[in-house]
Amino acid sequence: MIETIKFSCVLDTLDSTCPLGMEIWLDDQQIFNENHVSSQIIFEHELSDTDGEHELKFVMKGKTSEHTKVDATGQILHDARLILRDLRFDEIELGHMFTELATYTHDLNGTGPTTQNKFYNELGCNGTVSLKFTTPIYLWLLENM
Repeated sequence: MIETIKFSCVLDTLDSTCPLGMEIWLDDQQIFNENHVSSQIIFEHELSDTDGEHELKFVMKGKTSEHTKVDATGQILHDARLILRDLRFDEIELGHMFTELATYTHDLNGTGPTTQNKFYNELGCNGTVSLKFTTPIYLWLLENM
């Protein structure tokens, strides 16, 4: 019997009137695709816990200039963003470990060079949050806590 683990996370929006899109990829396989995230989504997925290297990717898509309202001086008045939180493997929340290990790659929606930053639970630009991990998951968790 193949051992499996459950991956789960909560995806939410800061503006239900301006939906954004989200894809979730495990390695090179798309496991979630929603073009209009307008309310909280609890996502769960089972994966094998056999020895291996893996990458989770969370791809925000569909953000345009209409999602950001600015005043005459260029100050942002309102900005649609997605929130990614409560990432868990077998009910063990990654918390701070996710912030330390995940990277957020984006180009300011085409207005700047491609940049890679730490990820702090909010996606404000079309781009990809990436988390690399290994299985068995409990060994990876112990090594990174």
